Amino acid sequence: MDVAAKLAPEIDGSESLWVRDLTLIESAYGKLCYLAGLRNQDTGRYEHYSSSSSLVSNLVASRTIKRVHEAIFRDWVALKLEKKKADIELYISGIGQVDKADLIDAWLRLTPYKNLVPASVQGPERHKHISDFEAILGLLKNVYGVASPSQDA
Repeated sequence: MDVAAKLAPEIDGSESLWVRDLTLIESAYGKLCYLAGLRNQDTGRYEHYSSSSSLVSNLVASRTIKRVHEAIFRDWVALKLEKKKADIELYISGIGQVDKADLIDAWLRLTPYKNLVPASVQGPERHKHISDFEAILGLLKNVYGVASPSQDA
């Protein structure tokens, strides 16, 4: 589902850059990473470099990005485990110059997938996301030959 396209009438020209960026990302997991990366960890607001400098415009952009993040997350949580695994593998294949075993090792240690959940999502959806991702990591750990998370990093 292309949530950004559905919101296009609400998005002004200054916000079209983040929408364009989002549409270029193939995997749903990649979109979650991108959107969560736009969330300021200090304020909880979503920020994009293309947003105008007015406070009202920034608040509107933040609310719009938040709604898109929530919608994509809910679509993600509703996917079957097999589809999530395939989507994560699509994401991994697009990363390029990274050792897959190192990537899985880092995910196991740092748990970045927990930061992809919109702040407004609590309870069962949050728990399902985390437990599904950890199950997929267990499979990928075997696929890429990761013995156990490295304590070196």
